Amino acid sequence: MSSLEHRQLEPEILDGLAADDPRALAARRDLRRINALMFQAKIMASLLREFVPRPPRRVLEIGAGDGKFMLTVARRMAGHWPGVELVMLDRVDLITAQLRGDFDRLGWTVEGVTADVFDWAEMADDERFDAITVNLFLHHFDDTELVRLFSLMAPKAPLLLATEPLRTKLALAVTRLLPAIGANDVTRNDAAQSVRAGFRGNELSGLWLAANGKPVEERRAGLFSHIFVGASAGHDL
Repeated sequence: MSSLEHRQLEPEILDGLAADDPRALAARRDLRRINALMFQAKIMASLLREFVPRPPRRVLEIGAGDGKFMLTVARRMAGHWPGVELVMLDRVDLITAQLRGDFDRLGWTVEGVTADVFDWAEMADDERFDAITVNLFLHHFDDTELVRLFSLMAPKAPLLLATEPLRTKLALAVTRLLPAIGANDVTRNDAAQSVRAGFRGNELSGLWLAANGKPVEERRAGLFSHIFVGASAGHDL
């Protein structure tokens, strides 16, 4: 049996570092480069164009990190999606004044929310969005946690769109090449762990169904990415 037959979750080093730790700062720089190499923003923008046909008013990003990923997506979408209110949720506050200014120049407004995603979702019963986006975040949770997360998120928006690591031998092998881009020890460890905890086939669709949602699309995208789109029970595409 392949060692990648099933998801393997282990804590990632970055999650245990203080936000201002030099190794964490370097790892987030590495992550921006990895997102670019994986074409994650391009993939997310294409999903948004396909499945969110009308310009949204409010978008929620969970696991937003330093916000640079969604800024790259916004630069692709702002010409067609004016005046979006973007709520960026993460357990660490990494949203800077410069980032807010970058979004402001695109005509988007940013609200940063610093909270555990489960705590926030349980308290924010009345929050509603036109779409929820997720990038390289779902793989941090085991299947039971994902069903709980999906159950909490599905009522808040018609659609959840995710770009996650693809769990393949090729993707795992490529993580060994990360020293070539100057990636530090945190990134080298966490990238390999992300692949082992990533997704393949229809794994997320099954979990979304278990949360009473309607899977819309799940597939690999490119060499290293796995995409998922799920609709809430009452949403008709």
